[in-house]
Amino acid sequence: ELRAAGVPHRLIADNAAGLLLARGEVDLVVTGADRIAANGDTANKVGTCLKALAAQAAGVPFYIAAPHSTLDFATPDGGAIPIEDRGAEEVLRIRGAASDDAIVEVQLAPADTAVANPAFDVTPAALITAIITERGLAPAAELARLYPGGT
Repeated sequence: ELRAAGVPHRLIADNAAGLLLARGEVDLVVTGADRIAANGDTANKVGTCLKALAAQAAGVPFYIAAPHSTLDFATPDGGAIPIEDRGAEEVLRIRGAASDDAIVEVQLAPADTAVANPAFDVTPAALITAIITERGLAPAAELARLYPGGT
């Protein structure tokens, strides 16, 4: 999508973000959200909060871009958003293509390894520069002004 829009961008390994932010190689961060609470806290794929913390430490703006369908004004804050814990298999095993393009599954750790596998995390509104929706851009704590009456 960024390429199609003519926006300069680079594909990176997920955990390279903190280093690139610290080096000043990132102008701004934009992520999506699966759910946005009334106070502007957002739930998204696990790791989003770490990106927001790294952006804050580096002085880089952190934005959420999400459709109005993710807004949940009935949920007061991120603490009220349930976080799905997924099964251990997603962490213990990985599937991919071998050099002959055959699909193989590889065990990454012993099957009896204790696993924590939360699917989402919550980014506090205080770490979000603004939320972008179809109705415009607003600081996370002021999102309700774009949606009077919650609609």
